[in-house]
Amino acid sequence: MAYTTINKSSDYFITHLYSGNDSTNNQTSLGMTPDLVWVKSRNTGSPTQHYWVDKVRGDKKYISSNATTAEQTDSNTFDLVSGGFNLAGGNGWTNVSGRNYASWNWKANGQGSSNTEGDITATVSANTTSGFSIIKFTSAGSVSQSYGHGLNGTPKLWIIKDTSQSSNNWQVYYKGTDRLKLDTDEGSSTTASYLMSANATTITTPSNADSAWGNGNGINYITYAFQEIQGFSKIGKYTGNGNADGSFIYTGFKPAYVLTKRSDTAESWVIQDNKQSPYNPTHDFLLADTTGVPTAGGTPIDILSNGFKVRTTSVYSNASGGTYIYMAFASEPLVSSNGIPAVAR
Repeated sequence: MAYTTINKSSDYFITHLYSGNDSTNNQTSLGMTPDLVWVKSRNTGSPTQHYWVDKVRGDKKYISSNATTAEQTDSNTFDLVSGGFNLAGGNGWTNVSGRNYASWNWKANGQGSSNTEGDITATVSANTTSGFSIIKFTSAGSVSQSYGHGLNGTPKLWIIKDTSQSSNNWQVYYKGTDRLKLDTDEGSSTTASYLMSANATTITTPSNADSAWGNGNGINYITYAFQEIQGFSKIGKYTGNGNADGSFIYTGFKPAYVLTKRSDTAESWVIQDNKQSPYNPTHDFLLADTTGVPTAGGTPIDILSNGFKVRTTSVYSNASGGTYIYMAFASEPLVSSNGIPAVAR
């Protein structure tokens, strides 16, 4: 029996590294056409914002995961195109000469279409194969309103941002149990009235009214929803052991990307991938909630054929007794439908 229906994970998610040049700089060799691109400068001493562009909101329109800033429009070219994205002009966040960049790229389903499954009609771009959708909607201003996500199952983690105002945090919801903020290092809230919930067709806003959470009257929102897909994506929790021979987290695939967040107290969001660090243990990482570039080697993991193993005592990812939420995407499945197994790198 096959462990996954996705034999080539890079058709749906890929990390891509590139260098800026202040000019035309087309990145069209990704091997897939992304609908969400997240870019961050990797250079020490060159702090820049995180830069998120998606096909549903439209090319050149960006938001930053380290800031509450509302959606803005880039004066330079950043267009999502077949095979990747096109750049032009010297935007310091995406294309300055002498800076190196990481981009994380997800495929949904283009610009999206109308979805009427919830109380609110939304524009939804959903990839039911990979379990990823982008949802844009305008709130009616009532609590506990629902909107469709377009997936074939219940998302396990979703990220929502008010794109109209500059005062509201990014919200991250893990299942129906934890609410975190992507632009801060805050620990999670488990207060029931603050939590959004999801089922196989819709996501529902909290009973406690707050415009950051999807129920501000007339406010525009974007949601990125992730359903767990066997052999391609894994979303869960683990407990740190405070030992350099740290916790092993089974994913059922060789990870290409791992996002972790300590949820029981304040610690930053850690991003690690198989391109910035091509050998074990990983040595380069970035933080989703800050502009700076951390010192290399601070929170290493081993990327294995069936998961990842923490190789540090850092509180970022392995404090003794600490609770961590993680989301990982595959570079290849543990066993594909043709029976070929993944191997450790």
